[in-house]
Amino acid sequence: MKRVQRVLVTMTTAVAVLAAPTAALAVSGTADRTGLQRGLDEITAQSAVGALMEVRDEDGVWRGTSGVSERGATRPVPAHGRFRMGSITKTFLATTVLQLVAEGRLRLDDTLGTWLPGVVPNGHRITVRQLLNHTSGVPDYRRALPLPPAPEFLDNRLRTWSAAELIQRAVAEPPTFEPPGSGYAYSNTGYLLLGQLIEKATGRPYGEEIERRIIRPLRLRGTSVPGTSPRLRGPHPHGYVPIQRATGRQLVDLTVMNPSLLGAGGEMISTTSDLNRFMAALLGGRLLPGHLLDAMRTPGVKGRTYGLGLRWQDTSCGIRVYGNDGDALAYQAWSFTTDDRRRQVTVALTPDFRGDPDDAVDALLDKAFCG
Repeated sequence: MKRVQRVLVTMTTAVAVLAAPTAALAVSGTADRTGLQRGLDEITAQSAVGALMEVRDEDGVWRGTSGVSERGATRPVPAHGRFRMGSITKTFLATTVLQLVAEGRLRLDDTLGTWLPGVVPNGHRITVRQLLNHTSGVPDYRRALPLPPAPEFLDNRLRTWSAAELIQRAVAEPPTFEPPGSGYAYSNTGYLLLGQLIEKATGRPYGEEIERRIIRPLRLRGTSVPGTSPRLRGPHPHGYVPIQRATGRQLVDLTVMNPSLLGAGGEMISTTSDLNRFMAALLGGRLLPGHLLDAMRTPGVKGRTYGLGLRWQDTSCGIRVYGNDGDALAYQAWSFTTDDRRRQVTVALTPDFRGDPDDAVDALLDKAFCG
């Protein structure tokens, strides 16, 4: 789920802050990473239980962690820990869709109604391209669900949601705008539809296609599409959400949850190393032909910084970086690379909702890319 749509909550009761052990591992190179470690420590001091980061550049690979893996414990965050990547899943899914376009099995201008007739009321007017770049006008299904801090959210933490049910809840509402293509509105529902479209085009679930086309070829051993499996396998930090109680808002451990709630737009699990490898392969042309990679970097609406499952931002030193960020409720992640692939940076947090970490993370990314 996109960071601009996060549930950002200021805790009304004081949160006990544990002493935050820090760790850094320079795999190679001699660059001074003190400033990066300091930035991670500032984030955990202000708005996170734990954080982890990997930077790959001309000086080698640097990994840093800060905070703890679990509230009430002293175990440090594992440098190779796994986390839910949220909307970075969309970049994997979009890459899979575009590979099908490259193979001639789909076209960007195909309509949704052609592939999934009757699923969306005006599907005959919505194209694959518009679903990818959030210009379809399809409402976001999350508006129809209880989410943190609503206590009702916890009643469904292990429930399996079908994509069809979530889509049906979304399209019961009127379009965000009309006609399709005339505006921009971030829609997780659009990516649920793309997941169904992949299955219709290939005969296999989108998760199998992502594994077959991306995860296995790139040897992303810490990356998975969990489906309905509620647990994170391997080393990982715990994630939390704020829930309203009679005595105020309290952090509740949401490490274990059924990720079908996030589905094709946000369910995947990964590591900082795997995401850096994926982004470098994508921008390096290993996954898509040049014309489709260019399409991925073309905004759907003038002035936006979001293309076909990929977004970008400009650093203070004038470098444009490409990637995505994601919010999986209890986990937040950012992964970006320079266009020449000389530098990749991935950051992941387990927020504690005492504050909004976005500005601090942006500053940390800027430092990692600009020095």
